[in-house]
Amino acid sequence: MAENLETLKTRAYVVPFAVFMCFLVLGQFIDGAIRWEHPEAPWWRHAPEQWLYPLQAITCFVLVWVWRRWIKWDWNLKESCFGIVFGVLGILCWLLPTMVADRLPADLHTYFGEPAWPWYEYLLGLDVRSEGFDPSIVFNEGSGVWWGALLLRFFRAVVVVALVEELFWRGYLMRLMINRDYPWKVPFGTHSWLAYGVTTLCFILIHNPVDYLGAFVYGSLAYLLTVWRKNLGSVVVMHAVANLLLGLAAVCWGKYGLW
Repeated sequence: MAENLETLKTRAYVVPFAVFMCFLVLGQFIDGAIRWEHPEAPWWRHAPEQWLYPLQAITCFVLVWVWRRWIKWDWNLKESCFGIVFGVLGILCWLLPTMVADRLPADLHTYFGEPAWPWYEYLLGLDVRSEGFDPSIVFNEGSGVWWGALLLRFFRAVVVVALVEELFWRGYLMRLMINRDYPWKVPFGTHSWLAYGVTTLCFILIHNPVDYLGAFVYGSLAYLLTVWRKNLGSVVVMHAVANLLLGLAAVCWGKYGLW
């Protein structure tokens, strides 16, 4: 019975994230196979991410919902408040490089030239981030379908990403790095430098190089919150708040490359 319980918990914490990542890989193949950059291209071929992202979000949310009974959330208001504070702090650090890039008195090339490897983007995150997910490239801005696409994008970022990533990174992988044979014997939030290094590095690598610096700072703050409060709900709230603010920055500032 104990072995079966551990299998169910592993499935609940790991599979939604694995499916989420499989969708990202699948998206690369779909993008190369059907994307058609042409004025007469139907929207689903002109921007396949506009339908692939919602499908990914709904699928992963259903998986979390189905297996929710095997997850120990520990939701409460006090811990959620800690999550909000850390989420705001983490995303401010994430946004700082692009805010600096906006306020430089000259083009970035003026300061750094045009090296073959743009180290100032990868190491410092200095980029205006104007190109990325934008529903207005295929839908009329302000239309019902445009709002629908935007809301689904926020649902993906704020709800689904926060759930599936924190279940895996902090809920499972940290434990696995401490006890590979019996991860579920490890209490949530147990400190280990190996757990910090592996989870933070993996978190960094799933993002774009321009986000590496922000991901390092954010991942370190999320680890700190995890080992300090030892509450899964707080890091989920942290991630949700951070992604909500990131999405608002992308839309309000036209920095669609942020998400």
